[in-house]
Amino acid sequence: MTVCIVGWAHSRFGKLEGQTLENLITGIAREALAHAGIGPDEVDEIVLGHFNAGFSPQDFTASLVLQADDRLRFKPATRVENACATGSAAVRQGIRAIDSGAAKIVLVVGAEQMTTTPALEIGKNLLKASYLPEDGDTPAGFAGVFGKIAQAYFQRHGDQSDALATIAAKNHKNGVGNPYAQLRKDLGFEFCRQESDKNPFVAGPLKRTDCSLVSDGAAALVLAEGEISSSMPRAIGFRANEHVQDFLPMSKRDILLFEGCGEAWRRALAKAGATLGDLSFVETHDCFTIAELIEYEAMGLARRGEGGKLALEGQTAMGGRLPVNPSGGLKSKGHPIGATGVSMHVLTAMQLMGEAGDIQVPRATLGGIFNMGGAAVANYVSILERLK
Repeated sequence: MTVCIVGWAHSRFGKLEGQTLENLITGIAREALAHAGIGPDEVDEIVLGHFNAGFSPQDFTASLVLQADDRLRFKPATRVENACATGSAAVRQGIRAIDSGAAKIVLVVGAEQMTTTPALEIGKNLLKASYLPEDGDTPAGFAGVFGKIAQAYFQRHGDQSDALATIAAKNHKNGVGNPYAQLRKDLGFEFCRQESDKNPFVAGPLKRTDCSLVSDGAAALVLAEGEISSSMPRAIGFRANEHVQDFLPMSKRDILLFEGCGEAWRRALAKAGATLGDLSFVETHDCFTIAELIEYEAMGLARRGEGGKLALEGQTAMGGRLPVNPSGGLKSKGHPIGATGVSMHVLTAMQLMGEAGDIQVPRATLGGIFNMGGAAVANYVSILERLK
């Protein structure tokens, strides 16, 4: 059974003054249903992606979606969570509901409100996505975890500061054209490369421009089974949707390999009957620039230790061999945890419909998505194509 995306909605990401988590959820749900041309009565199931971990005092949030319209009352609604891959976990839950025959139309919502939380608490909340017995006292929180990963990568493969700055500059340049992005400013290579008062070191070799943003935001999808989607105005099909979970402690694996990411890509490409060369673009999880670099290698785009070379040669830039993060990625777009994976699917669907505006990849036919929770612990890959 083919599951298709038949409608979507996306809020602006950033510090959204005057918004509440409830407003974000209900507003984006209404917009997605309207875009799909689906009435609330036609929805069989609701899935909400919401990480929270302390960001919101309201921790029981699945039923907030019902407040988008009274006609959603009594629909099954479930909140799912899988760290920074929470949004993709929600998408997968919706796909599985349709694949099982339990639903024909599923509303998937991802949302997070982070900016109302004090800075020190933000760090503590995000660190909960690491293995606390080993990493719970890491200075600089989750940035500190990836700072250690970057330092270890530098020790094994040499200084990659130029490559990381190139990745940051690429994503910020791409984000200028994304109307949903939190930071729409082309910072340039030199600013990203040099330490300064505005770009200090945060953890290990990672500077501020190497770290994704603290954000509020929401995104939503309407999923439908094949027969229904064939009669809809648009249908973006899942050629593949794979989930691979790895060990939480970094001590139990070679953290520089991102093996869960690699396995998820191998399974997804095999399921899709495709190769990396068939993809028009990829939206990947650049929570930190070192993550994007290692993901190049894990997905098979570059050999181990050569991901930086790929970036420096412009192979992942717009117009390159395989554009990566044409949206600007988490680096520019922002990273409201529960919304991120859903956002990736929305923006990929827009690309495939030719509706991505200033960030459009020309002649895009097949889009890849990688969304990661923790340090390559929760790994989700989707491969999407336009069916109509």
